[in-house]
Amino acid sequence: MMEPHATIATWDGDRVTCWTSIQQMNWGTRDLGLILGIPRENVRLISPFIGGGFGGKGTVQSDLVLAAVAARMVRRPVKIALQRPMMFNNTIHRPKTIQRIRLGASRDGKLTAVGHESWSGNLAGGRTEPTTLSTRSLYAGANRMTAVRLATLDLAEGNAMRAPGEAPGLMALEIAMDEMAEKLGMDPVEFRILNDTQVDPENADRPFSSRPFVECLRTGAERFGWSMRKTETGQVRDGDWLIGMGMAGAIRGAPISKAGARVRLDRQGMLTVETDMTDLGTGSYTIVQQTAAEMMGLPIERVVAKLGDSSFPETPGSGGQQGAPSVTAGVYAACTKLRAAVAQRLGFNAAEAEFVGGEVRSGNRRALLASAAADGDLVAEDTMEFGDLAKRFAIQTLGAHFSEVGVDVYTGEIRVRRMLAVCAAGRILNPKTARSQVIGGMTMGIGAALMEEMVVDKRSGFFVNHDLAGYEVPVHADIPHLEAVFLDEVDPAISPVKAKGVGELGLTGVAPAVANAVYNATGVRVRQYPITLEKLLDRLPHRE
Repeated sequence: MMEPHATIATWDGDRVTCWTSIQQMNWGTRDLGLILGIPRENVRLISPFIGGGFGGKGTVQSDLVLAAVAARMVRRPVKIALQRPMMFNNTIHRPKTIQRIRLGASRDGKLTAVGHESWSGNLAGGRTEPTTLSTRSLYAGANRMTAVRLATLDLAEGNAMRAPGEAPGLMALEIAMDEMAEKLGMDPVEFRILNDTQVDPENADRPFSSRPFVECLRTGAERFGWSMRKTETGQVRDGDWLIGMGMAGAIRGAPISKAGARVRLDRQGMLTVETDMTDLGTGSYTIVQQTAAEMMGLPIERVVAKLGDSSFPETPGSGGQQGAPSVTAGVYAACTKLRAAVAQRLGFNAAEAEFVGGEVRSGNRRALLASAAADGDLVAEDTMEFGDLAKRFAIQTLGAHFSEVGVDVYTGEIRVRRMLAVCAAGRILNPKTARSQVIGGMTMGIGAALMEEMVVDKRSGFFVNHDLAGYEVPVHADIPHLEAVFLDEVDPAISPVKAKGVGELGLTGVAPAVANAVYNATGVRVRQYPITLEKLLDRLPHRE
């Protein structure tokens, strides 16, 4: 992320306040309290804006602990900011994986067996990268086996990175799906459509809350011009460039968790919303304001959102693609409670009252919303909880990625020419911020496919390319026009808002779509990411 891990800490007696860059307040107060040996109620974290996190700031890292410990020892505020090389070697990273995929299918294209095993490295007792998550949910198939295994390594901790599990898992599964489609003589899109399922493949009694995967595939194929793709590899050329098209399915779990909010209406008719939800640049402030404004019938400029303070009502924060649906449901609950309080104070029947244009209306009677707070602010706080929803339904976001690449026949240079993502993520709360998240994920996926790799000095367990010169990420010159399309759908089961998260769906499936396009362009199948020139240069088609 652009913003480094950084913290300012100060103590007041046995209570510590930290201004820090952290995604999930509830995890942060819990973990810092355990480390310092104080109750979590004595920890206050403030993080109103985060300059990128992607899972790497999910909870406590060394900067937060060191600042808090140092401030307690010297009895004055302490600031610590990690230098860029320390972020690579002292915080967390996405673990490297070795994956083995086995697929079996009948001659009509129906999957009959799905096997996915994965090995990832971490500290002793650390988590395994859950690469099989997508395999367990994306396609049908009666006979199934998945397994993840841990290799103990003396490296920095491996942990969450945007779409942990699904992103690297699909990098293997969706290449295998393309290879199987080719063996069967089937179109890759049609092969995936044939193996769609509307129930959890591991539990037929557990339906998906919504699953328009086939619509994503068909919409993407039509919009991208998939019918123009040449089945035989290496057949399309533009000067020195071999041109190919590839695609991949996408899936990402869409959890939703208990979330609270507090709303305050003052006599000027201003509404203030407080919640510990964080904003990594993804638009949390905007969707919180939108939800409250719509619920209370106010223009958005009359709503003030205050986020990122652990003293505010608790949410799951920004992580796991659950922040947006959870926090908006919490704001919905708090506003519902406030509406009842407003109706009671103004003498309206709460069930019949309408909140429109800064007024409360019922029949022929109307009153200014602000008048409900004439004798003092009205405050309401509530929480939305979801019971056994996750047990009753498989809750996922679905998508399809399409890519066109060019490969220089002489140098092996790969250039992404255009990309399309079609996403199904329930109600899209804000199309502009949602699109920004998806094209950001697509950019990260291009990086994973073509350039991003940490190099280990095996003598010392050290990442040697620990800056943005040696660790290459995509820049503007690497990225063409990216198009993101959202299906018009709502998920009726998930919450009153009927929305899901979308930020991580934009990443899953991107890298294999690029890899499959490279194969279509060249006939060279590279199964080890990133796909750099030396992995295909000596196997390119004959140069004329």
